[in-house]
Amino acid sequence: MALRAETVTIDCADPRALAEFWRQALDVEVDADFGEYIRLKASGGTRVALQQVPEPRVGKNRVHLDLEADDRAAEVARLVALGATVVTDHAVPGWSWTIMADPEGTVFCVGAGE
Repeated sequence: MALRAETVTIDCADPRALAEFWRQALDVEVDADFGEYIRLKASGGTRVALQQVPEPRVGKNRVHLDLEADDRAAEVARLVALGATVVTDHAVPGWSWTIMADPEGTVFCVGAGE
């Protein structure tokens, strides 16, 4: 038996609003809409889904998306225009990344090689 990561699900208060952000961010379409659970088509082999939960997020999320960009600065600017915020920037030799938060505060990273 083999397992594969197929979907990363983000808990949120408003799946429809957050799905619209992620749909545009990843340039994909909605694959399934069950109201409280919305799944986006695969982007690079992995789907992103949004699931409504009653409690607010407290503290840093324990799992996050690492997205890779050809032009990190341009992608960060585009995501900010869609409603994301920049948390901080980091760099190590050969790689730099920006930690960002989606409109509900879920943290994710956008990185690129140098």
